[in-house]
Amino acid sequence: EVVALLSGFVFQEKTEVEPVLPPKLEEGRDVILGIADRVGKVQDFHKVAVPDSRSKLKFGLAEVVYEWAKGMPFEQITGLTDVAEGTIVRVITRLDEACREVRDAARVIGDTDLFKKMEEAQTKIKRDIVFAASLYF
Repeated sequence: EVVALLSGFVFQEKTEVEPVLPPKLEEGRDVILGIADRVGKVQDFHKVAVPDSRSKLKFGLAEVVYEWAKGMPFEQITGLTDVAEGTIVRVITRLDEACREVRDAARVIGDTDLFKKMEEAQTKIKRDIVFAASLYF
C-alpha cells in the first residue's frame, strides 16, 4: 500500500485510465491530497510563489504499483493502464529509490517500524523483469 501511495509523488505523466483502488488506498490518497491542499493554503497565505503542489500528485499508476507489489506478473499489470511499459519500469525503479531514502531517514530518526516497512516494500517491488540487469541478453 505504501509504494502505491508513494507512486503519486513519482509518476509524472497523464493517463486516461482511472485506477481502481481499494478503499484503504483511496483513503490514503485523500489524506495525501488533503495535506497538499493545506500546504498550498499556507503557501498562498505567506505569498510563497510555488506551483500548486496538489497538481503535481498523480496517482494514475497507483493500481499498477499496488498489484505489482502484491505479485501480479508484469504482463498483466500493463493491461491495467495505458501508460507505456518503459514508464512503468521507470516508476517502479524510482519507487525503489524513494523507499531507500525514506528507509534511511527512518533509520536516522530512529523509527524502526517505518524502516522495516520500507525494507519490506522494496523487497516486494524489486523482482522480475523490472529489476533485470539487462533486457538484452
